[in-house]
Amino acid sequence: MSDAAQPTAAEVRAAAEAVKTALDRHLAAVESRSGEDDPAVYEAFNQLAAAAEAYDELLYDRYDEVTPFEIPSAEDALPPYTGPEEPSALSVLIRRDYAVAEPQRLLAHAQRIEAADDGAPGPSGTVHGALGLLFGEFEPDEIASRHKEFGLEEGDSTLWVTASDEPADPGEWLEGPFDQVDPQQVVCRFDVSAVFDDDNDDELEDDPVPGLDEDEDLEPLDADR
Repeated sequence: MSDAAQPTAAEVRAAAEAVKTALDRHLAAVESRSGEDDPAVYEAFNQLAAAAEAYDELLYDRYDEVTPFEIPSAEDALPPYTGPEEPSALSVLIRRDYAVAEPQRLLAHAQRIEAADDGAPGPSGTVHGALGLLFGEFEPDEIASRHKEFGLEEGDSTLWVTASDEPADPGEWLEGPFDQVDPQQVVCRFDVSAVFDDDNDDELEDDPVPGLDEDEDLEPLDADR
């Protein structure tokens, strides 16, 4: 990069201040979160990621230095975006996996739902019937925030936002709602998976303590520290 195109020191400093502001906003959103899928936290996360990326680029261009931070992203798993620059319609595709960890808890909730409706016996005596009642009664976001209460355990999840030039006609895709997703029209995606936690754990386990012999034991920390 030529000297003429390099950012100024003031621009780098302004980008650093933007990161600090985004950090404060992210912490405030996390502290006041309303649930595990609070959109305010996602928005603050994205703002922080954008601010950190901008600062990292300016820092490198000006001083040939980088930050130690890495923002997790699924963009590398997507092909280049070729959708409309100014989309007039979008689709949000969500997949959330759950394990039925406590069937009796799930059945008990379904029976309460059934009793509140008409009191007549119905499908709440089976797990698949109870799931039908549960998802018929509550919005998916509420189930996501209350999954433990319903006897469910979270697995992987993903959210894709795709863009298009015009909305689909009513009933056009109902027979195969996920069959015609074009990865090149995905604007963004957000993935949650335990595998990311496992990767972080592996990195910590593989990173030895500097200056510590492999056969040497660590002394326990003082409880007051």
